[in-house]
Amino acid sequence: MIKKIAIYSLICLGIIISCSKDSDDSTPPDNTVDKTANLQATGSSANDILSNANFDALLIEIAYVEGFRPTTTAITSFENFIRERTFKTNIEFTYLSLPSSGEETLTTQQVADLEEENRTAYNNGTTLAMYIYFADAPSDGDEEDEGLFTLGAVYRNTSMVIYESTIRQLASQSNFITISDVETSTLNHEFAHLMGLVNLGTDAVNDHEDSEAANHCNVSGCLMRAALEFGVPTMKVLESNAAKGAAPVPGLDAECILDLQNNGGR
Repeated sequence: MIKKIAIYSLICLGIIISCSKDSDDSTPPDNTVDKTANLQATGSSANDILSNANFDALLIEIAYVEGFRPTTTAITSFENFIRERTFKTNIEFTYLSLPSSGEETLTTQQVADLEEENRTAYNNGTTLAMYIYFADAPSDGDEEDEGLFTLGAVYRNTSMVIYESTIRQLASQSNFITISDVETSTLNHEFAHLMGLVNLGTDAVNDHEDSEAANHCNVSGCLMRAALEFGVPTMKVLESNAAKGAAPVPGLDAECILDLQNNGGR
């Protein structure tokens, strides 16, 4: 299941702690590794991400096209988000620099094929591995005539794509919201889907799923609102929060937090 963050162009965007280690890793994939556990449906690893029952360490491989590495600020904020909502304290980021795919746009299948070709981090022992690809090409699902663009998507239980070129292009239209703000919003929203929100591997304690937008929250101001993904300007939300003196990136509401806590999270 693909979860997308959509924005309307021109007027909007559509959606470390010291023990962590960053490194550059150009080791080629080991084809003898059992990849099965990392090729499951979105949300199926929600409890493993949230709790330490089966995995007490998290390894996040950041694969990025050269020139499209995510900002340090966004990755720091992303890690803080993970620590706030999960019990993982041993979190490591590795960075894998890749050449351009050479494609003008990318389908989800092409993104998955690139992962198969380049991913090096898979579950190992009590370490849960995740893969995030920062692309230099936009999604093939973008509808430019309608100003509808995709910023990120999850497509497996430990896999995510961020359309970094699209984020940079659209964030540049604002004098108030930075690239790292949009990166953080996208990363947190998509990762929350991997944690099972909403009703995507983590059951809702109380009914708060949007009846008109599956797997999204109906509580105003929540990070998991469909407004940050379909049709309502993400930029307007971020700028409105900033104008109020709040952090631009929305947080999870009480119902979403309760769901995560009920499935092993904080």
